[in-house]
Amino acid sequence: MRKADLLKILAELDFHPGKALGQNFLVDGNLLDFIVRTGAPGPGEIILEAGPGFGVLTRGLLDAGAEVYAIEYDHRLAAYLRRSIENDRFHLTEGDACKVDIQAMLPPDRPFRSIANLPYAISSIFIGRLLELPRPPVQMLFMLQKEMGERLAAPVGSKDYSSLSVRAQALYDTRILRKVPKQVFHPQPEVDSALVLFELRDRIPPAELRTELCRMTRCAFEQRRKMIYKPLSALYPRDILDAALEKAGIPLETRPDNVPVASYLKLAELLLCP
Repeated sequence: MRKADLLKILAELDFHPGKALGQNFLVDGNLLDFIVRTGAPGPGEIILEAGPGFGVLTRGLLDAGAEVYAIEYDHRLAAYLRRSIENDRFHLTEGDACKVDIQAMLPPDRPFRSIANLPYAISSIFIGRLLELPRPPVQMLFMLQKEMGERLAAPVGSKDYSSLSVRAQALYDTRILRKVPKQVFHPQPEVDSALVLFELRDRIPPAELRTELCRMTRCAFEQRRKMIYKPLSALYPRDILDAALEKAGIPLETRPDNVPVASYLKLAELLLCP
């Protein structure tokens, strides 16, 4: 969708994008084509999209033959999508993507991917929810705020390495495909974006271990400047924590941002079943 086309729709609907909802609409056709080509959905493939907006990406995914399950929070946009997209492969849920029962809305026992221009306001919570699913997406391709993309792909020891970095990289090979300037959106956000690709690893931790990893890393990174032993000792009995850190090969004086993903996984496993 060109900017002129978007402005026409906004005027016709008397629609004023909400900053609090992160409503920044993509108006660069070349970038849209790149996202669809990179996602390369096959006929009948299940795609989960959060925040479809006016359906620009949605239509590209449908044209490629995908079965699109979209979640839209804004009732005005949901109404527009119902009127403007007539396709049996389009399934719309009106609601909060951070709260909707994702498993219930998707076909059972079928793999799916998630491709979306995610509203900045929901990105960390929504991605966190996907990471906790019993059967997470086999691939995710998201347009994100650049700083969020850098956090998700951050290597151990960097300033951007965080609990979310660990949780995402425990499941996915995560990389930034390209940085995206704010000028390709209307209205323009205050920061640049990044297109981030997540490829599911061949072997991933079971759901119970992922839950423990989330609990443990959140606690650790809340005090990232301190030695890892101090925050975790408030969460676990000290004798159990001492033994687990030793078996995982993590010295007591190590700071949270210097612990690799594999070591966090080992530590979570040891603490889950001491």
